Amino acid sequence: MALSSMTGFARSHGVAGAYAWAWEIKSVNAKGLDLRFRLPTGWDAVEVPSRARGTEKLSRGTVYANLTVERKGMQPTVKVNEPVLGAVLSALKGLSGKVQATPPTLDGILSLKGVIEVSEEDESEQDHRAAEAAIISGFEEALAALLHMRQAEGKTLGGLLSKRLDEIAALSARAESAPGRRPEAIRARLAEQVSTLLQTSERFDSDRLYQEAVLLAAKADIREELDRLVSHVGQAKKLLADGGAIGRKLDFLAQELHRESNTLTAKANDLELTNIGLDLKGVVEQFREQVQNLE
Repeated sequence: MALSSMTGFARSHGVAGAYAWAWEIKSVNAKGLDLRFRLPTGWDAVEVPSRARGTEKLSRGTVYANLTVERKGMQPTVKVNEPVLGAVLSALKGLSGKVQATPPTLDGILSLKGVIEVSEEDESEQDHRAAEAAIISGFEEALAALLHMRQAEGKTLGGLLSKRLDEIAALSARAESAPGRRPEAIRARLAEQVSTLLQTSERFDSDRLYQEAVLLAAKADIREELDRLVSHVGQAKKLLADGGAIGRKLDFLAQELHRESNTLTAKANDLELTNIGLDLKGVVEQFREQVQNLE
């Protein structure tokens, strides 16, 4: 399956009878799936089937779906509200002779609120249902375009993540072959430390000193961290090869890689290993940031 990013944008539009509609969909990163619809009044019926399509096709991301609908081609109907007009004329007649003013004109009377009513032709239920069906189909079209864009970005992300994993593997191999990890180098450092301790005091118990030296050697060993790094890199590459909605799993592996690189750096008692550990931490952090965009 193809990898998908959680970010994307798509539009679709069309005409159904007297209605012109347009969908605008965008998605951003999120821990789960959150579909948010913004619909004009009277079009709530399209949400349920559209939401079902979105839930079926998407796994993660906050998705904003905005619908606009306009009714076109309808001739407006203009009529005089006779009761309101009669009330206005009656009021004017009652004021006649009481107030000195210019006699009212026809256009002045008709401009009064409520005297003239402008309305559109009543829509038929059948036309409205046909428009709903077209709008739902239009959502599926926009959703397909969104998925295509997310997959295109996912492919790019997959390449970047694979490159980061290669860098982590290369740095782990460098740490594996670092001169500071050789037994003779470790023995030399321990011997130097023990010698320094013996020079400062003659009261050290030789047996206890031996035990402490063994403990120090064990604490400085990064064998387990290297093995885990190699294992995590292998698992991550397999997930990338399999594809699909692997963002959460890769995020977990990114946390594990972060933990092992931190431990390796903390254990390193050699300048080269320390530098390798710092480089590892930087690459792992880049990997973690890029994984956050993956579905």
